Amino acid sequence: MNGPVRRFRALPIRARLSLLVAAAVAFAVAVVSVTCWFIVQGKLYAELDDDLRASVVVLNEDQLERIVDTCSRTPPPTDTLGPQSGSYGQLVRHDGTVCLLPFASTAVRVTGHDKDVAGDPDPGALTFRNGTDSKGDPVRVLTTAVTVKTALGRGIAQDYAYVAAVPLDSTRSTLNDLALVLLLVSGLGVLGASAAGLAVARAGLRPVDRLTEAVEHVARTEDLGIRIPVEEDAEDEVARLSRSFNSMTSALASSRDLQQQLIADAGHELRTPLTSLRTNIELLTRSEETGRPLPPDDRKALLASVKAQMTELASLIGDLQELSRPDTDQQAGRTRIVAWQDVVESALRRARLRGPELTITADVRPWYVRAEPSALERAVVNVLDNAVKFSPEGGTIDVRLTDGVLTVRDHGPGIPVDELPHVFDRFWRSPSARSLPGSGLGLSIVARTVQQAGGEVVLTPAEGGGTTAVIRLPGAPTPPPEVPRP
Repeated sequence: MNGPVRRFRALPIRARLSLLVAAAVAFAVAVVSVTCWFIVQGKLYAELDDDLRASVVVLNEDQLERIVDTCSRTPPPTDTLGPQSGSYGQLVRHDGTVCLLPFASTAVRVTGHDKDVAGDPDPGALTFRNGTDSKGDPVRVLTTAVTVKTALGRGIAQDYAYVAAVPLDSTRSTLNDLALVLLLVSGLGVLGASAAGLAVARAGLRPVDRLTEAVEHVARTEDLGIRIPVEEDAEDEVARLSRSFNSMTSALASSRDLQQQLIADAGHELRTPLTSLRTNIELLTRSEETGRPLPPDDRKALLASVKAQMTELASLIGDLQELSRPDTDQQAGRTRIVAWQDVVESALRRARLRGPELTITADVRPWYVRAEPSALERAVVNVLDNAVKFSPEGGTIDVRLTDGVLTVRDHGPGIPVDELPHVFDRFWRSPSARSLPGSGLGLSIVARTVQQAGGEVVLTPAEGGGTTAVIRLPGAPTPPPEVPRP
Protein backbone atom coordinates (compact mmCIF):
# COMPACT_ATOMS: atom_id res chain seq x y z
CA MET A 1 0.00 0.00 0.00
CA ASN A 2 2.83 2.37 0.85
CA GLY A 3 4.50 1.70 -2.50
CA PRO A 4 1.64 3.05 -4.66
CA VAL A 5 1.18 5.99 -2.30
CA ARG A 6 4.86 6.90 -2.56
CA ARG A 7 4.77 6.57 -6.33
CA PHE A 8 1.66 8.76 -6.47
CA ARG A 9 3.30 11.42 -4.31
CA ALA A 10 6.38 11.30 -6.52
CA LEU A 11 4.33 12.35 -9.56
CA PRO A 12 4.22 16.02 -10.63
CA ILE A 13 1.37 18.09 -9.23
CA ARG A 14 -0.26 18.32 -12.68
CA ALA A 15 -0.32 14.53 -13.03
CA ARG A 16 -1.69 14.09 -9.52
CA LEU A 17 -4.45 16.63 -10.10
CA SER A 18 -5.37 15.00 -13.42
CA LEU A 19 -5.50 11.55 -11.83
CA LEU A 20 -7.57 12.80 -8.92
CA VAL A 21 -10.04 14.54 -11.25
CA ALA A 22 -10.26 11.47 -13.49
CA ALA A 23 -10.79 9.20 -10.48
CA ALA A 24 -13.50 11.46 -9.06
CA VAL A 25 -15.30 11.69 -12.41
CA ALA A 26 -14.94 7.94 -12.99
CA PHE A 27 -16.48 7.22 -9.60
CA ALA A 28 -19.35 9.66 -10.22
CA VAL A 29 -19.99 8.31 -13.72
CA ALA A 30 -19.88 4.72 -12.45
CA VAL A 31 -22.41 5.50 -9.72
CA VAL A 32 -24.71 7.29 -12.19
CA SER A 33 -24.38 4.53 -14.81
CA VAL A 34 -25.05 1.69 -12.39
CA THR A 35 -27.99 3.58 -10.91
CA CYS A 36 -29.38 4.27 -14.38
CA TRP A 37 -29.00 0.63 -15.40
CA PHE A 38 -30.85 -0.62 -12.30
CA ILE A 39 -33.61 1.95 -12.77
CA VAL A 40 -34.15 0.87 -16.39
CA GLN A 41 -34.07 -2.77 -15.37
CA GLY A 42 -36.70 -2.11 -12.74
CA LYS A 43 -38.90 -0.26 -15.23
CA LEU A 44 -38.66 -3.06 -17.81
CA TYR A 45 -39.39 -5.75 -15.23
CA ALA A 46 -42.33 -3.70 -13.96
CA GLU A 47 -43.81 -3.64 -17.48
CA LEU A 48 -43.37 -7.41 -17.77
CA ASP A 49 -44.98 -7.89 -14.37
CA ASP A 50 -47.95 -5.77 -15.45
CA ASP A 51 -48.38 -7.93 -18.54
CA LEU A 52 -48.23 -11.09 -16.43
CA ARG A 53 -50.74 -9.64 -13.94
CA ALA A 54 -53.16 -8.95 -16.81
CA SER A 55 -52.86 -12.58 -17.99
CA VAL A 56 -54.23 -13.80 -14.66
CA VAL A 57 -57.35 -11.68 -15.00
CA VAL A 58 -58.38 -13.10 -18.37
CA LEU A 59 -58.63 -16.68 -17.05
CA ASN A 60 -62.05 -17.82 -15.72
CA GLU A 61 -63.16 -20.88 -13.78
CA ASP A 62 -64.44 -22.80 -16.81
CA GLN A 63 -61.15 -22.42 -18.61
CA LEU A 64 -59.20 -23.53 -15.57
CA GLU A 65 -61.52 -26.54 -15.12
CA ARG A 66 -61.00 -27.71 -18.71
CA ILE A 67 -57.23 -27.30 -18.37
CA VAL A 68 -57.15 -29.47 -15.24
CA ASP A 69 -59.45 -32.07 -16.70
CA THR A 70 -57.39 -32.45 -19.82
CA CYS A 71 -54.04 -31.77 -18.04
CA SER A 72 -51.76 -31.78 -21.04
CA ARG A 73 -48.10 -32.16 -19.97
CA THR A 74 -46.62 -31.66 -23.41
CA PRO A 75 -47.00 -28.51 -25.49
CA PRO A 76 -48.86 -28.70 -28.77
CA PRO A 77 -46.97 -28.52 -32.06
CA THR A 78 -45.52 -25.06 -32.63
CA ASP A 79 -47.19 -24.63 -36.05
CA THR A 80 -50.67 -24.97 -34.46
CA LEU A 81 -50.17 -22.13 -31.97
CA GLY A 82 -50.16 -19.28 -34.44
CA PRO A 83 -49.52 -15.86 -32.94
CA GLN A 84 -49.36 -17.27 -29.39
CA SER A 85 -46.16 -19.17 -30.09
CA GLY A 86 -43.57 -18.42 -27.43
CA SER A 87 -46.16 -17.99 -24.64
CA TYR A 88 -46.01 -19.66 -21.25
CA GLY A 89 -48.79 -20.75 -18.90
CA GLN A 90 -49.41 -23.75 -16.65
CA LEU A 91 -51.04 -25.03 -13.51
CA VAL A 92 -48.91 -26.75 -10.89
CA ARG A 93 -50.11 -29.07 -8.11
CA HIS A 94 -48.37 -29.36 -4.79
CA ASP A 95 -46.76 -32.61 -5.93
CA GLY A 96 -45.21 -30.86 -8.94
CA THR A 97 -47.69 -32.11 -11.55
CA VAL A 98 -47.85 -29.61 -14.44
CA CYS A 99 -50.88 -28.95 -16.63
CA LEU A 100 -50.03 -26.73 -19.59
CA LEU A 101 -52.40 -24.11 -20.88
CA PRO A 102 -53.57 -24.64 -24.47
CA PHE A 103 -51.52 -21.76 -25.85
CA ALA A 104 -48.33 -22.68 -23.97
CA SER A 105 -45.50 -23.51 -26.34
CA THR A 106 -43.02 -24.47 -23.64
CA ALA A 107 -43.25 -25.46 -20.01
CA VAL A 108 -41.67 -23.39 -17.23
CA ARG A 109 -39.42 -25.25 -14.86
CA VAL A 110 -41.19 -25.80 -11.57
CA THR A 111 -39.48 -24.67 -8.38
CA GLY A 112 -40.13 -25.39 -4.74
CA HIS A 113 -41.79 -22.01 -4.46
CA ASP A 114 -44.44 -23.05 -7.00
CA LYS A 115 -45.17 -26.23 -5.03
CA ASP A 116 -45.41 -24.25 -1.78
CA VAL A 117 -47.94 -21.87 -3.30
CA ALA A 118 -50.04 -24.84 -4.48
CA GLY A 119 -49.80 -26.66 -1.13
CA ASP A 120 -50.40 -23.63 1.11
CA PRO A 121 -52.30 -21.14 -1.01
CA ASP A 122 -52.66 -17.47 -0.26
CA PRO A 123 -55.48 -16.35 -2.53
CA GLY A 124 -54.83 -13.09 -4.32
CA ALA A 125 -51.06 -13.06 -3.60
CA LEU A 126 -48.84 -12.58 -6.64
CA THR A 127 -45.11 -13.33 -6.66
CA PHE A 128 -42.63 -12.58 -9.42
CA ARG A 129 -39.26 -14.13 -10.10
CA ASN A 130 -36.78 -14.88 -12.83
CA GLY A 131 -36.71 -18.45 -14.06
CA THR A 132 -36.09 -20.65 -17.09
CA ASP A 133 -38.25 -22.72 -19.36
CA SER A 134 -37.70 -26.36 -20.21
CA LYS A 135 -35.25 -25.31 -22.94
CA GLY A 136 -33.18 -23.24 -20.51
CA ASP A 137 -34.20 -19.84 -21.89
CA PRO A 138 -34.67 -17.05 -19.32
CA VAL A 139 -38.23 -16.03 -18.51
CA ARG A 140 -40.03 -13.71 -16.11
CA VAL A 141 -42.37 -15.82 -13.97
CA LEU A 142 -45.57 -14.97 -12.07
CA THR A 143 -46.95 -17.39 -9.51
CA THR A 144 -50.33 -17.15 -7.77
CA ALA A 145 -52.73 -19.56 -6.06
CA VAL A 146 -55.97 -20.61 -7.77
CA THR A 147 -58.80 -23.00 -6.81
CA VAL A 148 -60.18 -25.25 -9.50
CA LYS A 149 -63.41 -27.42 -9.34
CA THR A 150 -62.83 -30.36 -11.59
CA ALA A 151 -65.45 -32.60 -13.14
CA LEU A 152 -63.21 -35.61 -12.71
CA GLY A 153 -63.01 -34.89 -9.03
CA ARG A 154 -66.88 -34.72 -8.83
CA GLY A 155 -66.85 -30.97 -8.23
CA ILE A 156 -64.21 -31.12 -5.49
CA ALA A 157 -62.17 -27.89 -5.33
CA GLN A 158 -58.42 -28.35 -5.54
CA ASP A 159 -55.63 -25.83 -5.05
CA TYR A 160 -53.15 -25.18 -7.80
CA ALA A 161 -50.41 -22.69 -8.47
CA TYR A 162 -50.99 -20.73 -11.62
CA VAL A 163 -47.63 -20.06 -13.32
CA ALA A 164 -47.39 -17.59 -16.20
CA ALA A 165 -44.21 -16.33 -17.83
CA VAL A 166 -42.88 -14.14 -20.62
CA PRO A 167 -39.50 -14.38 -22.34
CA LEU A 168 -36.65 -12.21 -21.08
CA ASP A 169 -34.52 -12.35 -24.22
CA SER A 170 -35.53 -8.95 -25.57
CA THR A 171 -35.41 -7.35 -22.13
CA ARG A 172 -31.94 -8.66 -21.40
CA SER A 173 -30.80 -7.67 -24.87
CA THR A 174 -32.02 -4.15 -24.18
CA LEU A 175 -30.23 -4.09 -20.82
CA ASN A 176 -27.01 -5.38 -22.39
CA ASP A 177 -27.18 -2.69 -25.07
CA LEU A 178 -27.78 -0.08 -22.38
CA ALA A 179 -24.81 -1.36 -20.36
CA LEU A 180 -22.59 -1.12 -23.45
CA VAL A 181 -23.75 2.43 -24.16
CA LEU A 182 -23.22 3.48 -20.55
CA LEU A 183 -19.76 1.89 -20.56
CA LEU A 184 -18.77 3.79 -23.71
CA VAL A 185 -20.19 7.06 -22.38
CA SER A 186 -18.42 6.52 -19.06
CA GLY A 187 -15.12 5.88 -20.80
CA LEU A 188 -15.49 9.01 -22.90
CA GLY A 189 -16.45 10.96 -19.78
CA VAL A 190 -13.37 9.79 -17.89
CA LEU A 191 -11.08 10.61 -20.82
CA GLY A 192 -12.69 14.02 -21.19
CA ALA A 193 -12.40 14.64 -17.46
CA SER A 194 -8.71 13.66 -17.54
CA ALA A 195 -8.05 16.09 -20.38
CA ALA A 196 -10.06 18.81 -18.64
CA GLY A 197 -8.26 18.13 -15.35
CA LEU A 198 -4.89 18.40 -17.04
CA ALA A 199 -5.93 21.68 -18.71
CA VAL A 200 -7.27 23.08 -15.44
CA ALA A 201 -4.12 21.97 -13.60
CA ARG A 202 -1.93 23.68 -16.17
CA ALA A 203 -3.96 26.88 -16.01
CA GLY A 204 -4.17 26.85 -12.22
CA LEU A 205 -0.48 26.07 -11.71
CA ARG A 206 0.79 28.61 -14.23
CA PRO A 207 1.31 31.23 -11.47
CA VAL A 208 3.13 28.59 -9.44
CA ASP A 209 5.36 27.94 -12.45
CA ARG A 210 6.17 31.64 -12.60
CA LEU A 211 6.96 31.62 -8.90
CA THR A 212 9.15 28.54 -9.32
CA GLU A 213 11.03 30.15 -12.19
CA ALA A 214 11.53 33.29 -10.14
CA VAL A 215 12.88 31.32 -7.16
CA GLU A 216 15.20 29.32 -9.40
CA HIS A 217 16.38 32.54 -11.04
CA VAL A 218 17.16 34.08 -7.64
CA ALA A 219 18.96 30.90 -6.51
CA ARG A 220 20.96 30.82 -9.74
CA THR A 221 21.82 34.50 -10.16
CA GLU A 222 21.22 35.99 -6.67
CA ASP A 223 19.24 38.72 -8.42
CA LEU A 224 16.85 40.01 -5.76
CA GLY A 225 15.32 42.61 -8.05
CA ILE A 226 12.96 40.15 -9.73
CA ARG A 227 9.25 40.58 -9.02
CA ILE A 228 6.22 38.44 -9.89
CA PRO A 229 3.34 40.41 -11.46
CA VAL A 230 0.17 40.18 -9.38
CA GLU A 231 -3.23 41.67 -10.16
CA GLU A 232 -4.26 44.27 -7.63
CA ASP A 233 -7.70 42.79 -6.94
CA ALA A 234 -6.50 39.16 -6.79
CA GLU A 235 -6.97 37.61 -3.34
CA ASP A 236 -6.47 33.89 -3.96
CA GLU A 237 -3.75 31.75 -2.40
CA VAL A 238 -1.40 32.07 -5.37
CA ALA A 239 -1.73 35.86 -5.37
CA ARG A 240 -0.99 35.97 -1.65
CA LEU A 241 2.01 33.69 -2.15
CA SER A 242 3.28 35.90 -4.98
CA ARG A 243 2.89 39.03 -2.86
CA SER A 244 4.72 37.34 0.00
CA PHE A 245 7.53 36.35 -2.37
CA ASN A 246 7.79 39.90 -3.68
CA SER A 247 7.87 41.24 -0.12
CA MET A 248 10.52 38.70 0.82
CA THR A 249 12.80 39.52 -2.12
CA SER A 250 12.30 43.24 -1.48
CA ALA A 251 13.25 42.78 2.18
CA LEU A 252 16.27 40.65 1.24
CA ALA A 253 17.39 43.22 -1.31
CA SER A 254 17.01 46.00 1.24
CA SER A 255 18.89 43.95 3.84
CA ARG A 256 21.71 43.25 1.40
CA ASP A 257 21.91 46.91 0.45
CA LEU A 258 22.06 47.87 4.12
CA GLN A 259 24.72 45.23 4.71
CA GLN A 260 26.81 46.51 1.83
CA GLN A 261 26.30 50.07 3.00
CA LEU A 262 27.32 49.09 6.54
CA ILE A 263 30.47 47.40 5.24
CA ALA A 264 31.34 50.43 3.10
CA ASP A 265 30.66 52.87 5.93
CA ALA A 266 32.57 50.74 8.43
CA GLY A 267 35.52 50.53 6.06
CA HIS A 268 35.46 54.29 5.60
CA GLU A 269 35.27 54.95 9.33
CA LEU A 270 37.99 52.40 10.12
CA ARG A 271 40.31 53.82 7.50
CA THR A 272 40.86 57.15 9.30
CA PRO A 273 41.93 55.84 12.74
CA LEU A 274 43.92 53.02 11.13
CA THR A 275 45.77 55.46 8.90
CA SER A 276 46.55 57.75 11.83
CA LEU A 277 47.56 54.79 13.96
CA ARG A 278 49.81 53.42 11.25
CA THR A 279 51.47 56.82 10.75
CA ASN A 280 52.19 57.24 14.44
CA ILE A 281 53.55 53.70 14.79
CA GLU A 282 55.78 54.16 11.72
CA LEU A 283 57.21 57.33 13.25
CA LEU A 284 57.97 55.50 16.49
CA THR A 285 59.44 52.53 14.60
CA ARG A 286 61.60 54.72 12.36
CA SER A 287 62.90 56.53 15.42
CA GLU A 288 64.00 53.26 16.93
CA GLU A 289 65.51 51.95 13.71
CA THR A 290 67.51 55.10 12.92
CA GLY A 291 68.74 55.52 16.47
CA ARG A 292 67.49 59.08 16.61
CA PRO A 293 65.08 59.23 19.51
CA LEU A 294 62.16 61.62 19.39
CA PRO A 295 61.97 64.47 21.84
CA PRO A 296 60.22 63.32 25.03
CA ASP A 297 57.23 65.63 24.50
CA ASP A 298 56.75 64.45 20.90
CA ARG A 299 57.10 60.81 21.90
CA LYS A 300 54.57 61.29 24.68
CA ALA A 301 52.16 62.98 22.27
CA LEU A 302 52.54 60.14 19.74
CA LEU A 303 51.88 57.50 22.37
CA ALA A 304 48.85 59.42 23.61
CA SER A 305 47.58 59.63 20.01
CA VAL A 306 48.13 55.88 19.53
CA LYS A 307 46.22 55.18 22.72
CA ALA A 308 43.38 57.46 21.64
CA GLN A 309 43.19 55.80 18.22
CA MET A 310 43.14 52.34 19.81
CA THR A 311 40.34 53.44 22.10
CA GLU A 312 38.41 54.84 19.15
CA LEU A 313 38.91 51.59 17.21
CA ALA A 314 37.75 49.50 20.16
CA SER A 315 34.68 51.71 20.56
CA LEU A 316 33.90 51.52 16.84
CA ILE A 317 34.24 47.74 16.77
CA GLY A 318 32.02 47.44 19.83
CA ASP A 319 29.38 49.62 18.20
CA LEU A 320 29.53 47.56 15.01
CA GLN A 321 29.10 44.36 17.00
CA GLU A 322 26.10 45.83 18.79
CA LEU A 323 24.42 46.90 15.55
CA SER A 324 25.18 43.64 13.73
CA ARG A 325 23.64 41.51 16.47
CA PRO A 326 20.35 40.06 15.13
CA ASP A 327 17.03 40.29 16.94
CA THR A 328 16.72 36.64 17.94
CA ASP A 329 14.93 34.64 20.56
CA GLN A 330 18.18 34.52 22.53
CA GLN A 331 18.14 38.29 22.89
CA ALA A 332 14.49 38.12 23.86
CA GLY A 333 15.53 35.63 26.54
CA ARG A 334 17.99 38.15 28.01
CA THR A 335 15.30 40.74 28.70
CA ARG A 336 13.94 41.12 32.21
CA ILE A 337 12.33 43.66 34.46
CA VAL A 338 14.82 46.51 34.93
CA ALA A 339 14.74 49.41 37.38
CA TRP A 340 15.27 52.18 34.87
CA GLN A 341 16.07 54.72 37.58
CA ASP A 342 19.10 52.62 38.63
CA VAL A 343 20.29 52.45 35.02
CA VAL A 344 20.00 56.23 34.69
CA GLU A 345 21.86 56.79 37.98
CA SER A 346 24.70 54.51 36.83
CA ALA A 347 24.92 56.36 33.50
CA LEU A 348 24.92 59.72 35.33
CA ARG A 349 27.93 58.67 37.40
CA ARG A 350 29.86 57.84 34.23
CA ALA A 351 28.78 61.09 32.56
CA ARG A 352 29.98 63.17 35.54
CA LEU A 353 33.39 61.51 35.32
CA ARG A 354 33.66 62.35 31.61
CA GLY A 355 32.53 65.95 32.07
CA PRO A 356 33.77 67.06 35.49
CA GLU A 357 33.59 70.70 34.42
CA LEU A 358 29.85 70.41 33.63
CA THR A 359 26.86 70.73 35.94
CA ILE A 360 24.50 67.79 35.59
CA THR A 361 21.15 68.12 37.37
CA ALA A 362 18.99 65.05 37.79
CA ASP A 363 15.40 64.36 38.81
CA VAL A 364 14.93 60.61 38.65
CA ARG A 365 11.68 58.90 39.66
CA PRO A 366 11.14 55.12 39.89
CA TRP A 367 10.09 53.36 36.69
CA TYR A 368 10.35 49.69 35.81
CA VAL A 369 10.63 48.44 32.22
CA ARG A 370 11.28 45.16 30.43
CA ALA A 371 14.55 45.39 28.51
CA GLU A 372 18.05 44.02 28.26
CA PRO A 373 19.92 45.71 31.13
CA SER A 374 23.31 46.14 29.47
CA ALA A 375 21.83 47.39 26.19
CA LEU A 376 19.56 49.86 28.00
CA GLU A 377 22.45 51.25 30.03
CA ARG A 378 24.56 51.63 26.90
CA ALA A 379 21.75 53.56 25.22
CA VAL A 380 21.38 55.97 28.16
CA VAL A 381 25.17 56.41 28.32
CA ASN A 382 25.28 57.23 24.59
CA VAL A 383 22.63 59.93 25.02
CA LEU A 384 24.47 61.45 28.00
CA ASP A 385 27.82 61.21 26.16
CA ASN A 386 26.39 63.24 23.30
CA ALA A 387 25.15 65.86 25.77
CA VAL A 388 28.58 65.99 27.44
CA LYS A 389 30.40 66.12 24.10
CA PHE A 390 28.44 69.06 22.73
CA SER A 391 27.98 71.05 25.96
CA PRO A 392 30.19 74.15 26.35
CA GLU A 393 32.71 74.25 29.19
CA GLY A 394 30.91 75.07 32.42
CA GLY A 395 27.54 74.28 30.81
CA THR A 396 24.54 72.55 32.33
CA ILE A 397 22.82 69.27 31.44
CA ASP A 398 19.32 68.63 32.76
CA VAL A 399 18.24 65.00 33.21
CA ARG A 400 14.69 64.06 34.19
CA LEU A 401 12.96 60.66 34.44
CA THR A 402 9.24 60.86 35.18
CA ASP A 403 6.45 58.44 34.28
CA GLY A 404 8.60 56.45 31.88
CA VAL A 405 9.90 59.52 29.99
CA LEU A 406 13.63 60.25 30.12
CA THR A 407 14.52 63.80 29.05
CA VAL A 408 18.15 64.90 28.52
CA ARG A 409 18.56 68.59 27.70
CA ASP A 410 21.93 70.20 26.92
CA HIS A 411 22.86 73.79 26.14
CA GLY A 412 25.20 73.13 23.25
CA PRO A 413 25.05 74.40 19.66
CA GLY A 414 22.04 72.21 18.88
CA ILE A 415 21.21 70.30 15.71
CA PRO A 416 19.90 72.07 12.60
CA VAL A 417 16.31 71.20 11.76
CA ASP A 418 17.24 69.82 8.33
CA GLU A 419 19.68 67.35 9.96
CA LEU A 420 17.25 65.94 12.54
CA PRO A 421 15.82 63.22 10.19
CA HIS A 422 19.33 61.74 9.81
CA VAL A 423 20.56 61.68 13.41
CA PHE A 424 19.64 57.99 13.91
CA ASP A 425 21.23 56.80 10.64
CA ARG A 426 24.31 54.64 10.92
CA PHE A 427 27.62 56.47 10.57
CA TRP A 428 25.85 59.77 10.04
CA ARG A 429 27.60 62.71 11.64
CA SER A 430 26.79 66.37 11.45
CA PRO A 431 29.32 68.32 9.34
CA SER A 432 30.03 70.53 12.34
CA ALA A 433 30.86 67.47 14.51
CA ARG A 434 33.06 65.45 12.17
CA SER A 435 36.21 66.78 13.79
CA LEU A 436 35.10 65.42 17.17
CA PRO A 437 35.77 61.85 18.26
CA GLY A 438 33.05 59.32 17.61
CA SER A 439 31.85 56.78 15.07
CA GLY A 440 28.37 58.05 14.27
CA LEU A 441 26.83 54.85 15.62
CA GLY A 442 25.83 55.92 19.13
CA LEU A 443 22.36 57.22 18.31
CA SER A 444 21.72 54.25 15.99
CA ILE A 445 22.34 51.96 18.95
CA VAL A 446 20.03 54.09 21.08
CA ALA A 447 17.21 53.87 18.51
CA ARG A 448 17.63 50.12 18.13
CA THR A 449 17.62 49.44 21.88
CA VAL A 450 14.59 51.64 22.52
CA GLN A 451 12.62 50.02 19.69
CA GLN A 452 13.43 46.55 21.02
CA ALA A 453 12.05 47.60 24.39
CA GLY A 454 8.83 48.81 22.73
CA GLY A 455 9.52 52.53 23.16
CA GLU A 456 10.45 55.54 21.07
CA VAL A 457 13.18 58.14 21.01
CA VAL A 458 13.18 61.63 19.46
CA LEU A 459 15.61 64.55 19.29
CA THR A 460 14.28 68.11 19.09
CA PRO A 461 15.82 71.58 19.28
CA ALA A 462 15.55 73.02 22.78
CA GLU A 463 14.23 76.48 23.53
CA GLY A 464 17.10 78.88 24.09
CA GLY A 465 19.58 76.64 22.27
CA GLY A 466 20.79 73.10 22.64
CA THR A 467 19.10 69.78 22.05
CA THR A 468 16.51 67.78 23.95
CA ALA A 469 16.56 63.97 23.74
CA VAL A 470 13.36 62.22 24.85
CA ILE A 471 13.09 58.46 25.42
CA ARG A 472 9.71 56.88 26.24
CA LEU A 473 9.48 53.29 27.45
CA PRO A 474 6.38 51.35 28.54
CA GLY A 475 6.43 50.17 32.12
CA ALA A 476 5.12 50.88 35.60
CA PRO A 477 6.22 52.86 38.69
CA THR A 478 6.29 49.62 40.69
CA PRO A 479 7.97 46.35 39.68
CA PRO A 480 5.42 43.88 38.27
CA PRO A 481 5.62 40.22 39.33
CA GLU A 482 7.83 38.13 37.09
CA VAL A 483 6.00 35.54 35.00
CA PRO A 484 7.54 32.12 35.70
CA ARG A 485 9.25 30.75 32.62
CA PRO A 486 8.66 27.18 31.47
